[in-house]
Amino acid sequence: MIPRLTVLAREYCHLCEELVAALKQFQGRYSFEIEVIDVDRDPRLEEKWGDKVPVLLDGDREICHYFLDFEAVDARLSRMK
Repeated sequence: MIPRLTVLAREYCHLCEELVAALKQFQGRYSFEIEVIDVDRDPRLEEKWGDKVPVLLDGDREICHYFLDFEAVDARLSRMK
């Protein structure tokens, strides 16, 4: 089973696009999927995460928000191997 990280994002959000692009750089070193979910399409997600978007999650666990935390992502992905 391939691990999956989830990005909670919004359309037309430059920070969201930058976070996803930076996250894709890790796909050369680690095997994982990226799921992007638009928080504006789910009122529960928008209510919970709206001010923090973009947010990177591993399941329900927040890894980082606004900007990609390279060290946190590298540490998390190395444990998923």
